[in-house]
Amino acid sequence: MKKNDFILIGIILVLAVSFIGYHFLKGKDESAEVVITVDGKAYGTYDLAADQTIDINGTNTLVIQDGQADMKDADCPDKLCVHQKAISRDGESIICLPNKIVVTIEGGKKSELDAVAK
Repeated sequence: MKKNDFILIGIILVLAVSFIGYHFLKGKDESAEVVITVDGKAYGTYDLAADQTIDINGTNTLVIQDGQADMKDADCPDKLCVHQKAISRDGESIICLPNKIVVTIEGGKKSELDAVAK
């Protein structure tokens, strides 16, 4: 290996470390919000960074904790909304059809996938 090969390897390593360091050290996006709608009407907007428990019309309980929103309880018969995973990324949602509740994340981290192909 020649001197130029070592220089090229060094530059590639510095760029790789810089790229990885940027992603690990950059701050969390604090502007993410949880938007709740009930029967198509706005119910409330809540900060995703603030830990809180929200009672939605006495039928559902949404818990915001550690930058994630999770439906913990619902009085609907199938409880599909309770079994959905916690959401934290822009565009993700939890939907409770029997109670007509939609919980959506707006302004958070972008989803890792931008398209799905077969």
